[in-house]
Amino acid sequence: MYKNIKVIAFDADDTLWVNETYFRDAEHQFAKLLSQYETENKIDQELFKKEIENLKLYGYGIKGFILSMIECALELSNYNINQKIISKILDIGKEMLEKPIELLPEIDDVLEGLQHRYKLIVATKGDLLDQERKLEKSNLLHYFHHIEVMSDKKPTDYLKLIQHLDINPSEFLMIGNSLKSDILPLLEIGASAIHVPFHTTWAHEKISEKEQEAADYRTVSNIKEVMGLF
Repeated sequence: MYKNIKVIAFDADDTLWVNETYFRDAEHQFAKLLSQYETENKIDQELFKKEIENLKLYGYGIKGFILSMIECALELSNYNINQKIISKILDIGKEMLEKPIELLPEIDDVLEGLQHRYKLIVATKGDLLDQERKLEKSNLLHYFHHIEVMSDKKPTDYLKLIQHLDINPSEFLMIGNSLKSDILPLLEIGASAIHVPFHTTWAHEKISEKEQEAADYRTVSNIKEVMGLF
């Protein structure tokens, strides 16, 4: 079913390397810092609401997450938050930005096996500087012909990328962990997609069971299984 594919795109965060786990850890640290004001569950809910509210301003990535934490802390404390706690929130964000890159198992083998048969690219969301840093530290750059850091992953965003690559949607395959961002938009424009689940998913990236059942895509349990599909 993939005989016409010319370009294979890989999502980066939680497809090539670990990412979402660090956000869960940061959320837990943030809730501990604000424990005098609210329960951890309430703090998580309010932070998520603030992140979604700010997406249109800050986009995706750690820097927007840091700003959302600070805004959330100010509001939950009724603007009485200690300056030292603000400093600790900034430290949480800086620690996230300085995390070492932990590649997911078998990534090198898969990219090595595919690079001579297909044009490989990265198609990821997030902050440009941060994603470039992670790609540089990953030692994976030599596998890819093109890097696309996207402000969003809607069907129109993928169509622009495909037009830039000068191919048809039927010649494009996306591999990623998010059904909402890496799978459904591709199916909508007539491209192909393979879902490789990660053990934790940001709530904003989740879709309903009805949407899952209506979509025609392939899921593999790990990235190495992709090799058997070609």
